[in-house]
Amino acid sequence: MPGLIGKKIGMTSVFGADGKNIPCTVIEAGPCVVTQIRTEEKDGYAAVQLAYDEKKEKHTSGGLMGHFKKANTTPKRKIVEFSNDFTKDLVLGDTITVTDVFHDQMEWVDVTGISKGKGFQGVVKRHGFAGVGGATHGQHNRLRAPGSMGASSWPSRVFKGKRLAGRMGGDQVKILNLRIVKVIPENNLILVKGSIPGAKGSYVIVEE
Repeated sequence: MPGLIGKKIGMTSVFGADGKNIPCTVIEAGPCVVTQIRTEEKDGYAAVQLAYDEKKEKHTSGGLMGHFKKANTTPKRKIVEFSNDFTKDLVLGDTITVTDVFHDQMEWVDVTGISKGKGFQGVVKRHGFAGVGGATHGQHNRLRAPGSMGASSWPSRVFKGKRLAGRMGGDQVKILNLRIVKVIPENNLILVKGSIPGAKGSYVIVEE
């Protein structure tokens, strides 16, 4: 499906036609530049590579500089491929804006982002364990511990995938079927109902 690369600006709320207050995430979607066009004949699949957000030349590798110069554009920070379902024929260097992809405020979109990193967390925060419960009968400091692992002399190890403490967050998360509440084309902004993963200023991918 066609889409755009964007940046999460933050959250706000707007009033709907029925007077209800709708919580929204503000996304700066584009403008994105076409840096490569994949074809069935050459690459085996059809897709469009879009680039977003300015980057300094001194922070760009020589290979990427040549790639961007071929598209007659400046270096960009984020590059993503989308299926070539855009309504117009694209060529290298074309600029894709919000109005080229999202036409009305009732559209439904999928948004992909990187969730906030939480660091190393225990089982209560990471998996919602209840903990031991009571603090009596010699429990001492076991209130938030995972408890028994369940294995004995066989297999004498902990099975892979068991819910234990560990690194939490920093994962790619895709939220499906979010409704566009408002499109502000002059500022390349879209307001999406609900929350999406990631911190303010992080990159997101918005797909129809």
